[in-house]
Amino acid sequence: MKNMQLWTARADEQWGILADLMPDGWELKARELGALRRTRSVKNPSALLRMLLLHLADGCSLRESATRITLAGWGQVSAVAVFKRLRASERWLAWLAKASWNQEVPSVAGRRLLAVDASTVREQGETGSLWRVHWCVDLSSLSCTHFELTDVRGGEKFARFPIRTGDIILGDRGYSTPPGVESVRSRGGDVLVRLNPMSLPLYDQKNGRLIEVFKRISILRVGQAAEWTAWVRGPTQWYKGRLLAVKRSRASALRELQRHRRMASYRDRKLGPSGRKMAHYVLIWTSVSAKEMPTREVLRTYRLRWQIELVFKRMKSLMGLGLLPKRTDGSSRAWLNGKLFVALLVEKLWRQAEHFSPWGYSDPSPAKPVA
Repeated sequence: MKNMQLWTARADEQWGILADLMPDGWELKARELGALRRTRSVKNPSALLRMLLLHLADGCSLRESATRITLAGWGQVSAVAVFKRLRASERWLAWLAKASWNQEVPSVAGRRLLAVDASTVREQGETGSLWRVHWCVDLSSLSCTHFELTDVRGGEKFARFPIRTGDIILGDRGYSTPPGVESVRSRGGDVLVRLNPMSLPLYDQKNGRLIEVFKRISILRVGQAAEWTAWVRGPTQWYKGRLLAVKRSRASALRELQRHRRMASYRDRKLGPSGRKMAHYVLIWTSVSAKEMPTREVLRTYRLRWQIELVFKRMKSLMGLGLLPKRTDGSSRAWLNGKLFVALLVEKLWRQAEHFSPWGYSDPSPAKPVA
């Protein structure tokens, strides 16, 4: 009991910090979006959110969460009641997550550099449903600028993400399609995408001949980088860009080839001749001009896309996002939205950490030497 009292006191102290990070109007939204229709067992939105964070952030089971909530005096609930509260909070948690990233982010040299990707999560059990989280980060601050949650049929495409004029958006081969290029260019952005020649055909000029990519790059030596003008035929118009290629070393090509084989095996397919050839090169198509971004700078810039892979690794390892513990669509969406909100809350907490004072107040006066 004494340990529980200490835990409750510490939780009360930490809640004051978290409450200051909540978006404006979050308590009113709890009632408006149906998360808090009744206050019989849960007193207010604050108690409800603390209940949900205990389950989502601390990883407590429904039963353990209910016990801790009752002992802490936040409400009188059962494990079933916690589950029902979570399911009823789906829209509220989604609003909290979106409100946590709905802000201006810093720019890089006058242009935002964005990286996008998607990752799948699975419900528990052999027949658990698959979901897909689509994520976009600003590489200048590693902060989330947009996310979307779909079922596994929701494909990877640039059209999902809001693009501003001047943005440069980075994507892997899954985004290498003519509609994807047109989606970004038609909104005033630029594309920097890992090329899949099969899904993104390139042409030597507008209304020109199809470029035989592997024949074109076969002249490269290990470590040599080159570029060629390459047009993309979008659904409604043509877009001029550049094909950039660099040949990998033998060791790097072997690692990439092994990765391609694992991916093909996972999808119950065999790696074809084109896939084996692609493992020996890094191929990129971009609409950014050579004057603004030379060849080597494009290749260096694309390497920054790895940061979004690290975002997913953190979310899956630290936030437990890799496996869904819920078995219905409604509860799964609520749990995922809650996990995304927790990840964004931690990110927001991290960004503001340097402004926190261990004494609970700021001291603007300069430090004085003690000797």
